[in-house]
Amino acid sequence: MNRLSAANLPRCLAAAVLAAGVSACSGDVSPLRGPLGLGGAPKTAEAPEFVAASRPASQEFLPVGVSAPKRPVRAKSSEGQKALEAELEGARSRNEAKGRAAEGASKAAAKGAPASAAQ
Repeated sequence: MNRLSAANLPRCLAAAVLAAGVSACSGDVSPLRGPLGLGGAPKTAEAPEFVAASRPASQEFLPVGVSAPKRPVRAKSSEGQKALEAELEGARSRNEAKGRAAEGASKAAAKGAPASAAQ
């Protein structure tokens, strides 16, 4: 009895095609390998002048596990702290006033009146 009978031939061909397809995946057969190797890769863009000027010439990184040196922290004097509090209070008051003005302008616009009439 012949092993490659007419009934077994389609099975053998299917197994051969499957084996060829699976074995093709094992190599470095990337379709991008050819164009990239021939110079078809996108060109690397140079950094704009303002970016290059803002970067340091050499980047010095701390090794892993080493902390940055401690910075000297100066506590504010009581006068400096009071001045900061007054400055922040003034900023808050200005922001609240602007918020009230914007709210009044939006209400006036909703009623159909010009925005300058609400101020």
